[in-house]
Amino acid sequence: MAAANLLRPFPHVSIGRLVEDDIQPKKKDNLGIGSLKLLKNFREIKHTHGWMVKMNHTRVPSAITQLISAYVEVGNFRSLNYARKALELSLEEGMSTLFMWNSLIRGYSSASINEEVISMYLQLLEEGITPDQFTFPFVIRASAKLRSFNVGVQAHASLLKIGLTTDIFILNSLIYFYSELGEFDSARKIFDGMLDRNVVSWTSLICGYTHQEQPDEAISLFNQMVNYKVEPNSVTMACVISACAKLRDLNLGEKLFAYISKMRIKLSPTLANSLVDMYMKCGATDKARRMFDECEEKNLVLWNTVLSNYSRQGMANDVLDVLHQMLSSGMVPDRVTLLAVASACTQLSDLVLGRQCHAYIIRKGFNIWDAVTNSVIDMYMKCNRPEIALSIFKRMEQKTVVSWNTIIAGFAENGDLDSARDFFNMLVEKDHISWNTMIGALVQESRFEDAVSLFQEMQSAGMKPDRVTLVSVASACGYLGALDLAKWVHACVDKNKIPCDVRLGTALVDMYARCGDPKSSLQVFCRMKEKDVSAWTAAIGSKAMEGNGRGAIQLFDAMIKQGVRPDEVTFVGLLTACSHSGLVEEGQMYFRCMESKYGVTPQIVHYGCMVDLLGRAGLIEAAKLLIESMPMQPNDVVWGALLAACRVHKNVELADYAAQQVIELAPERTGIRVLLSNVFASEGRWDDVARVRLSLKDKGIRKLPGSSLTEVNGLMHEFTSGDKSHPQMSQVARMLDEIGEKLRKIGHVPDLTNVLLDVDEVEKEHLLSRHSEKLAMAFGLISTGAGAPIRVIKNLRICSDCHSFAKLVSQVYEREIVIRDNNRFHFFRLGSCSCKDYW
Repeated sequence: MAAANLLRPFPHVSIGRLVEDDIQPKKKDNLGIGSLKLLKNFREIKHTHGWMVKMNHTRVPSAITQLISAYVEVGNFRSLNYARKALELSLEEGMSTLFMWNSLIRGYSSASINEEVISMYLQLLEEGITPDQFTFPFVIRASAKLRSFNVGVQAHASLLKIGLTTDIFILNSLIYFYSELGEFDSARKIFDGMLDRNVVSWTSLICGYTHQEQPDEAISLFNQMVNYKVEPNSVTMACVISACAKLRDLNLGEKLFAYISKMRIKLSPTLANSLVDMYMKCGATDKARRMFDECEEKNLVLWNTVLSNYSRQGMANDVLDVLHQMLSSGMVPDRVTLLAVASACTQLSDLVLGRQCHAYIIRKGFNIWDAVTNSVIDMYMKCNRPEIALSIFKRMEQKTVVSWNTIIAGFAENGDLDSARDFFNMLVEKDHISWNTMIGALVQESRFEDAVSLFQEMQSAGMKPDRVTLVSVASACGYLGALDLAKWVHACVDKNKIPCDVRLGTALVDMYARCGDPKSSLQVFCRMKEKDVSAWTAAIGSKAMEGNGRGAIQLFDAMIKQGVRPDEVTFVGLLTACSHSGLVEEGQMYFRCMESKYGVTPQIVHYGCMVDLLGRAGLIEAAKLLIESMPMQPNDVVWGALLAACRVHKNVELADYAAQQVIELAPERTGIRVLLSNVFASEGRWDDVARVRLSLKDKGIRKLPGSSLTEVNGLMHEFTSGDKSHPQMSQVARMLDEIGEKLRKIGHVPDLTNVLLDVDEVEKEHLLSRHSEKLAMAFGLISTGAGAPIRVIKNLRICSDCHSFAKLVSQVYEREIVIRDNNRFHFFRLGSCSCKDYW
C-alpha cells in the first residue's frame, strides 16, 4: 500500500499492474510498451525500479529498456546516473541492447553532459557493439562541443566503414562538427556532396562560419540558401544576425530584420537575443534598448547580452540601471552578469559599489570562477587599491595566466612598473597578453629602449609577436628614431605574416616618419588597403616632419576626396606642415575653415600652431594679436611658440614678456629660461643673461645638457656636449678637426652667439665645436661607408651654428644628414636644409 500511495498522479493504476503490463507477454507485441512510460517523476521511477529489483523483473530486457527510457526522460544528472546503473546491471546479465545504449547517450546529450556521451560511446565500442544511425549524431555533436577532433574523426571513419553515408541527420552532424572546429574544407566537402539538404544542413554551416569569425562567408551562404528556396528558421536567422553583429553592419542587420518579419519567422528568445546584440554592437543602443524593453519574456541570456554590451561600450551607469531592473524582475544573476557589473564598478572607479559586488560574489559562491575573481582583482586595481587586489590574488588556489596578467596590467596602469615587472618575471608560462602588457606599459612610460629589449627577449623565448606587440614596438622605434631597428620591426611583420590592418599600418607609417624616413613612411601608407582618419593623419604628419607643406596639403585634399572626415589631430599635422614650410596664407585659410567647413572647433593646440606659423614668418605682432584674441586662456606652449619666434627674429623685449608668461604658467619648464638667455646672449646683453642664469641657480635648476644619439649597425651611440667618455672620442676629435679645417677653407665662420658664457672667443669656438650633434655627425662619418646617410636625434633645439655646420658637412662629404631635434626634422642634402633655414 505504501508503494501504491506514491502513484498519486495515476490513482487508477496499481504498482503491480503497472509493471506487470510491461513484463507479461502480450499477444500483439510480446513484451510491449506498458504503463511505465507514464511515469515522469524521478521518485516514482526510482520506487518502481526498487520494486522491479525486489520482484526480480530486472532480468527482462524490455523492462530494463523501459526503465532506462523513463530515467532518460527525467533528464537530470541523478536520473541519468540511475539509468547508467540499470544499463551496467543489464550488461552484467548479458542482455544489454543498442537501444539501451542509444537511449542513455541521447539522455546525456540532451542534458549537455558531453563528456559522458563520449565515455558511453567508447565503452559501447569496447563491448563490441556496433553503433547505428541513432548513435552517431549525438556522439559527433558531443565531439564538436568538447572540441574533441580525434573522437569526431574516428566516429566519421566508423560510419563510413558501416556505410551510413546517406543519412541526412548524420551528415548534418558532421557538417556541424567540422564547422565548429574550423575545418571548413571538410565541412564544405560533405555539404556539397549531399544529394538532399534541409534547413539544418544550411544552418549548421552558416553557424559554423559565424562562430569561427568568418561572417562574410556566413552571409554569402545565407544568400545562396535563399536563392535555393530553402526557408530559414529562427536558428538560421540568429546566426546570420550574429554575423552582421561581427561585421558591425547595421544596414544589413536591419534588412535581415525586415526579412524575418516578412517571412513570419518566430522571434525565439535566441533570435531576439541576437537582434539586441547586433543593434548594440552596431552602435544603435537606443533601438536595442527599445527591443529589449518590448520583449515580454526576458531570459537570463538576454539580460546578460544587454549588460555585457553596455559594459563593453563603457556605459557603466546603464549597466547599473539594467541590473536594478533585472533584480526587480526576480531574475537571479549569474557569473556573466557579475562580470559586467564588476566591469561597470571598475569604469566608475566606485570602490563602495565594487565592494558590495565583491561581497555578493563571495556570498553566492561565484568566486570559484576564475574569470569573476579576475574581474574583482581588476576592479580593485583600477580603484587604486592594489593591496586588496594582491591579497585576493594570493588566496587563489589556481592562478591562471589571466590572473597573473590582470595583476601585471593593474600595476602597470597604476604606474608601478617595478612591481609589474617583478610579477611578469615570476610568471613561468607567459602568453601574448603577458608580453604585450609589459611591452606596452614600458612604451607608455617612455622606456623605449627597455621595450625593445623586452621584445628581443620575447623572441628569444620562442614567442612570435602578434599585431599588438608590433604596434607597441613600432611606437618605441619611432620615438627612439632608430631606423635600422624600425626596418627590423617591419621585417618581423612580413616574416611572421602578420595582417597589416589599419592600426598596425598606421603605427608603421608613424614609425618611419619619426625615424626620418618619409619615403618608406609613404610607401607603407600607399600599400594600406584600408585607411581611416588616423592613417591619413599619420601620413600628413610624415610630410610635416620633413617640411613638405605642399605634400601635406595634397594628402589632405586626397583624404577629403576619399570621404574621410578630418579630426582635430589631422589639422594639427596640416597646420604644422604649413608652419614648417612657410605657407602662411594656406595655413590661415585652413585655420579659418576648420569649423565652418569641416566641423572641427579650433582648440588651444591649433592656436599654438598658428602662433608658430606667424612667428616663423616674422609676423610677430600678428602672432601676439592672435594670442590676445584667443577664446581661451593661452597656455605655456602658445607663449613658448611666440618666444621661439622672438629669438629667431631678435625681438628681445617681446621675448622677455613671452618668457615671463611661460614661467608663470609652467615654472618647471627650465628650457624657457635657457631660450630667453639665448636671446639676451645673441644681443650681447650679458647682464640679462646673468640675471636669468641666477634665477635658475636660485631655484636649484640646472640647464639640461645637449645630448645626441646616432645609430650605427643597429646600435645607438650617445654623445653629450663637452663629454669625452665615448671610447672612440679621440678619432671623433680628429675628425672634427678635419671637418673644421675643410669648412674654414670654404668660408665657414662659427656663430659664437650660440655660446652663452662670457668667455674669450677661442674658448667659445672650442665649446661650440663640441656640441653633441657635431660629435654625433663626426662619429657617423668615421663609422659608416661613403654615401651612407647619417641620422642624429637631439634632445634640444639645434642651434644656428650646428645647423650651418650640418649643411656644409652634407655638401663637403656628400652625405645626407638627418637631425631630429625636439622641435622638428632637418634633412640636410648638398648644402641645404629641408626647413629652408626656417625653424
